[in-house]
Amino acid sequence: MKTIKISDVTLRQAARQHAASISFKERIEIARTLDRLKTDVIELPVIEDAVADALANKTIASVVTVSALSAACGLSAEAVDAAWDSVKGAKKAALHVMVPVSAIQMEYQCHKKGPKMLELVKTLVERARYHTENVAFSAVDATRAEGAFLYEVLSAAIEAGAAQITLCDSAGVMTPEEWTRFLGEVYAAVPALSGVEVGVEISDMLKMSVACAAAAIAAGAQVIKTSIAPMDCPGVVDFARFVGVKGDELGIAVGLRTTELSRAAKQMQWLLQTERSEGSPFDSGVGGDIAGVCLSAGDDISEMVKVVRQMGYELSEEDTAKVYEAFQTVAEKKHFVGTREMEAIIASTALQVPSTYQIADYLVTNGGTIGAMSSVTLEKDGRRMTSVANGDGPVDAAFLAIEQAIGHHYELDDFQIQTVTEGREAMGSALVKLRSGGRLYSGTGISTDIIGASIRAYISALNKIVYEEA
Repeated sequence: MKTIKISDVTLRQAARQHAASISFKERIEIARTLDRLKTDVIELPVIEDAVADALANKTIASVVTVSALSAACGLSAEAVDAAWDSVKGAKKAALHVMVPVSAIQMEYQCHKKGPKMLELVKTLVERARYHTENVAFSAVDATRAEGAFLYEVLSAAIEAGAAQITLCDSAGVMTPEEWTRFLGEVYAAVPALSGVEVGVEISDMLKMSVACAAAAIAAGAQVIKTSIAPMDCPGVVDFARFVGVKGDELGIAVGLRTTELSRAAKQMQWLLQTERSEGSPFDSGVGGDIAGVCLSAGDDISEMVKVVRQMGYELSEEDTAKVYEAFQTVAEKKHFVGTREMEAIIASTALQVPSTYQIADYLVTNGGTIGAMSSVTLEKDGRRMTSVANGDGPVDAAFLAIEQAIGHHYELDDFQIQTVTEGREAMGSALVKLRSGGRLYSGTGISTDIIGASIRAYISALNKIVYEEA
């Protein structure tokens, strides 16, 4: 029985197709899901934002335990180094060099002709091989490349150290019969392919990608690029269904946890395609506890730092010391400290700053037959600014009003509320986590009015961002 490896491109393609909507937290959730399904390889996109994207990759590297994590490299040695730095903490870290090889794409994307592209391929693969043995090379638009040049590029990539070669039908014009013939010609012209893994990435433009993948496997392919959410490639659910029906007959299998696959795919489809209210601060969703995060009184500062980084925070040495001192105080009383306690400790202890923005007044209306509306007045340097906004709920409206007043939208990474006292005059506590420039800032607020507590928490996090940026 031949086991076909599954390399999932959801995160790599989502960075391009859903750039405006996919949040930091959603990237982590997608990676966790793919890892839980025992996907062989999780592919990450090229780093565009040096801070935010690198931090996302590092966070994913810390939570993925089963799958290999393959970071796509940019088209320079420095970009290769940056990609490696972002995933080197993963248990199975890999680098992915992607280079166009058809004449039209080489000219359009890289402004280079054949000889220069060949030099670039050697440089990039050698640089990646310097960091790790797990180097993958993808010949983008391979099915439209000139045969002789394609064979030369593949040979050069293997010689430079690539352990996996992927041939891409980026245009999506190949039929199953053409894939069989194409791979046969490539194997015959490049004998070195017998010593590496060969994969295929197939566009689904003709809605034949699973059939083409089956033909590619029959012709010798060992790795199939799929996606758990709707993308321009074979869907992993459809491909797994094909293997489930025809696998015994063809002598092939996959290592996925197929019993969970359909449910997980529906969740990922919702995550990437759901339409939220236009401009809502909640457009990136909110989340709860990070699974498995639990500290005890006996844990030292290094263990606490690991947990804090897993939660998405990068603290200074001074703030780390303050947070650890507060953590020890709580741990002595509770013994075990979970995510929610750590969030509260960080929000109330780290990066305490002067109040650039202060709440002067707020008014929120909401009812069964009328939509939520909020008016918020802030003070900054003695100047008042008031904004009115409608939202999906009172908190959403209040946060939108704040954004309109300050003239800036920040990604809302998390929002939590809970009661801290009992009775008719119970106090409510709110936690708001905002992300700016790849970093996480949290604020807390407390009030008998939970909307007021939420507004105070947002302003607390906002003041930390403004102070640090200044």
